[in-house]
Amino acid sequence: MIRLRGKRPKRKTKVLAHRGASGYLPELSLASVALAHAMGADYLEIDVVMSADGVPVAFHDHTLEATTDAEALFPDRARKDGARYVVDFEFEELRRLTRRERFADRYPREATGFGIATFEEVLQLVRALNERGGCSVGVMVELKGPGWYREQGLPVEERVAALLQRFGFVGDVAYVLSFDVKSLKRMRSLTGPEGRVVQLVGAGSENDPMVTDEGLDAIAVYADAIGPSKRRIESRSGMPVNDGRVVGMAQSRGLEVFPYTLRADRLPRGHESFESEVLAYADRYGVDGIFTDHPDQALSILGRSRPGFARLDGRCVEA
Repeated sequence: MIRLRGKRPKRKTKVLAHRGASGYLPELSLASVALAHAMGADYLEIDVVMSADGVPVAFHDHTLEATTDAEALFPDRARKDGARYVVDFEFEELRRLTRRERFADRYPREATGFGIATFEEVLQLVRALNERGGCSVGVMVELKGPGWYREQGLPVEERVAALLQRFGFVGDVAYVLSFDVKSLKRMRSLTGPEGRVVQLVGAGSENDPMVTDEGLDAIAVYADAIGPSKRRIESRSGMPVNDGRVVGMAQSRGLEVFPYTLRADRLPRGHESFESEVLAYADRYGVDGIFTDHPDQALSILGRSRPGFARLDGRCVEA
């Protein structure tokens, strides 16, 4: 039986801080997470992978080269393909690494002081900041390649579900995201009716069965939202794809829509400013939330900025 929830009334567009405030500090560092919280993001998006000793780690890639100094620190630990995989290192080894900025035109890549954190440490930080400021900032947890880790004997779902429960991230303050349908169904069974899961949908082909009527009906059985690539809604030139109708199709089935990823320093050709892009998704297409590397700018455009980062001094005011 399809679990339809009915179309939701119009409400504010959620701002989802993509890997923290990753437009300003190295992605998924504790500093990036704290900055996004202070900026006023509604949710902090955290990617999770697994270490060799079964520790859920706040990290995006399966390999280490793009965003750490692993090549210099562990020159002899590459696989035959030349890459060093997170899953080949115990967490205390990963702890020795320094995070590097992914994009050359953002935070200086040579900077030090940014380490790799466990998922547990991220939740500890967010809970403490929420308690300090009287906030209820949520987390969006993306399980990266959970099927692949399951094959390595490192199932991630149970460990993530247990940590979310332990730190009080239940109900609508915690969404779990994945491209993996099996993994999301497992999370649904672990978190029960209070859990929130998001089916991610890649750019792919225009005829992807996931974004047909039948596909969205199937998603509505186990998920609360979809997270489509923004290319499902607009082309690279900024033109609507089928009038952005995937948004309405999903919402009519009770699914929220959270497209990814809006970046102020990487605008599509069809938008002259970040304001133009943010307002297109919020107003023209009516999405429920946007993933962005620049949460402060998105909040300002949406009229929800918090001058002076009020959350840091214990005043979590609702704009």
